[in-house]
Amino acid sequence: MKNIIYFDAQDMKSFDLDRFKKSLGAYASVPEDAVKKALKSVEQYENMHVSVLVELGAALIAKYGDEENAKKYLADHDQYFGNKFERLRRITGYLVGTLDRWNDGKKAEEHDRIKHSVNSSIDDRERMARLEEMSVARNVAYAA
Repeated sequence: MKNIIYFDAQDMKSFDLDRFKKSLGAYASVPEDAVKKALKSVEQYENMHVSVLVELGAALIAKYGDEENAKKYLADHDQYFGNKFERLRRITGYLVGTLDRWNDGKKAEEHDRIKHSVNSSIDDRERMARLEEMSVARNVAYAA
């Protein structure tokens, strides 16, 4: 039987499918077979944190209900996610959350760098145009 941990190991409870379905039912009409299918993705875990169930529930509500109810479900159960954490990014060799404490030179370096992404929505022509604009702004020759 799967155990659900709410805040720490001492508050572990056995998973109750009916209770989970009832909590989803307040936000959307989710079929029982859909709930069981979603739970198969986590059946390899004997113990799991309740936040996993909340995320599964929100996904089911979004699929069988609507996005607004899924957001409400997440908001109503956000106490199980613990402390919010700050996003850390690696920028020019530094792990930072914000640029608030950077000096003007470092902020300018970050602003001028070319930002890459895996799924870039910028096509090559637009990228080349941006590079040319940056070179003109810096008064640097740029050969395409």
